[in-house]
Amino acid sequence: MKPNLQIALDHNDLASALKDVAVVGEIVDILEIGTILCLQEGKKAIECVRALFPEKTIVADTKCADAGGTVAGNVKKAGADWMTCICSATIPTMKAANKEVDEIQVELYGDWTYEQAQEWLEAGISQAIYHQSRDALFAGETWGEKDLSKVKKLIEMGFRVSVTGGLDVDTLKLFEGVEVYTFITGRGITSAENPKEAALAFQNELKRIWGE
Repeated sequence: MKPNLQIALDHNDLASALKDVAVVGEIVDILEIGTILCLQEGKKAIECVRALFPEKTIVADTKCADAGGTVAGNVKKAGADWMTCICSATIPTMKAANKEVDEIQVELYGDWTYEQAQEWLEAGISQAIYHQSRDALFAGETWGEKDLSKVKKLIEMGFRVSVTGGLDVDTLKLFEGVEVYTFITGRGITSAENPKEAALAFQNELKRIWGE
């Protein structure tokens, strides 16, 4: 089954985010209001993207750590379908958020454990996002077998796993044979000379590797 392609709108301002999403929004499968954009523009960013793409799945990448029900209720009202919680959030925070939006995605940063992951599954949360962080990538780290083994383990546990962090089209083949749920990229598309062609290249490579 072909993985989804998600565009991360990690922009500093709403105007540039809307400019990019207007070009590639119909090509990608999921639209993400990135953390930076959430902090800069708040619910307006979600509302504007929802107005442009009424049928698309929209994620608010809040990386929520507390006040889960309140944050989730706010982003749902603005038009988001899903929301992210940071892996260090408590189970009650995640459960409260999960009551308000269609789905919660747990963002994996730092020293999380598989025991914690099992607790998330038992709490009714089945989406996880595996990262190479922006800072790690800037420090020169690349995708490797240690990452693939963790992604595979999470999938075996029952998670739908999204993968993100410095992805380009060439990175996708590293995951051949792995049932990744979604590949998330921001600058891999938005920083391209031609973002529309870049988004199509991602989708074509996903179809080549995983089929339609």
